[in-house]
Amino acid sequence: MSAPALVLVAHGTRSAEGVRMIAALADAVRAEMGRTGAEAPVRTAFVDVLGPTPAEVLRELNGVPAVVVPAFLASGYHVYQDVPREVRDSGHSDVVVTPAMGPDPMLARVMRMRLHEAGMRPGDAVVFAAAGSSDARARHDVRRATAMLAEELGVTVRTAYIATGEPRVPDVVAALRESGAERVFVGSYLLARGLFHQRLHESGADGVAEPLGVHTAVVRLLADRYRSAAAEFLTTAA
Repeated sequence: MSAPALVLVAHGTRSAEGVRMIAALADAVRAEMGRTGAEAPVRTAFVDVLGPTPAEVLRELNGVPAVVVPAFLASGYHVYQDVPREVRDSGHSDVVVTPAMGPDPMLARVMRMRLHEAGMRPGDAVVFAAAGSSDARARHDVRRATAMLAEELGVTVRTAYIATGEPRVPDVVAALRESGAERVFVGSYLLARGLFHQRLHESGADGVAEPLGVHTAVVRLLADRYRSAAAEFLTTAA
């Protein structure tokens, strides 16, 4: 049996930079798998705003086994509802869906590096900024991711949201200043620049880390998600 295809599923975006980042991420994952000898077709799909949808991509594979990797930083409605529905709608019978990419200690390490690159120093207050969600499961994942970053940094980290949920990033930044913090830095729990990341620069913080982006560790995390599922897939098929 040949290696299953990898279908990287992301949230759609109207940001041109976000679209480019997803394409670059897929290219980097393809290169990473080729480097380790696990060459497989890599396709991208979106659950909102853009196409193609996961169902469309799976149909186009014409029965080739597939591993669907949700490139989401937290598991909410899209991961628990949209992705399984798209798999069912595709009619494809040989599909394995992996856990979402986040939360994961690897992402916390990338966020630590991004914060240091932004100029964070020992003693600075840190805010963990996520897009937010109305889904309690996604908010739980964000709190887990915040705890991972706090462990990575060895300091207290406050959770805040950019679009959906409370508290909002500017409010947490202001509260930290009122409590005596001289400098406040924001860690961006986003994949790419765009409107949400721009809002972080308007939060009143002293520094804002870059999004996770196409970092080597992010690429390896996605490739590992695929490899683990593909190994199970091939074992079951045998």
